[in-house]
Amino acid sequence: MIVAVDGPAAAGKGTLACRLAERLGFSYMDTGLLYRAVALAVLRRGVSPRNGEAVVDAAHGVHAAALADPMLRSEVVGQMASQVAVIPAVRAILLSCQRRFASCPPKGGAVMDGRDIGTVVCPHAECKFFVTANLAVRARRRVNELRERGMSAIESQVLAKMHERDQRDQERVIALLRPAEDAFILDTSEMNPDVALSIALTYVAQKVAASI
Repeated sequence: MIVAVDGPAAAGKGTLACRLAERLGFSYMDTGLLYRAVALAVLRRGVSPRNGEAVVDAAHGVHAAALADPMLRSEVVGQMASQVAVIPAVRAILLSCQRRFASCPPKGGAVMDGRDIGTVVCPHAECKFFVTANLAVRARRRVNELRERGMSAIESQVLAKMHERDQRDQERVIALLRPAEDAFILDTSEMNPDVALSIALTYVAQKVAASI
């Protein structure tokens, strides 16, 4: 079984996807880290995200060990990730990696966390979620997350950057950020992680029951 969990930054999809995988005994992949790993490589090489050849070269160099780098979670890497993600050749490289994981997960099924899992990566996933929350709530969550990691963050700046990224993700030509037609929309604006998990588990159980 493949569970697709899509949505914008700081909506709670990462937390939900990770906890779903744990409760279901499934393998988990944060696909956003793949794009962030490419972005971090681009930043460290000092090349422009508009230099498609250099960015593609960086994408070919991404490996599993790179996904543990704490710098992947920084705001500057997140901004760069949404820029390199619009390059078709980069998406093709990482798409193959994601689909291999989904079709043959290390254990059980696969919970895939991203922005276009249910629409592009795994359009035939048996269970799809689109996790969202209003922009102000998401900015506040991201600020708290950054501060907990010891990073300085100004809420107005985080909100502006998040709004900019949302626009870029929703307007790009390929793999734009949108819910799949058959996705379960989960608005976590006024919902804690435990409630979100409970609702999601109930929905997965319904999907499993319907397939028997």
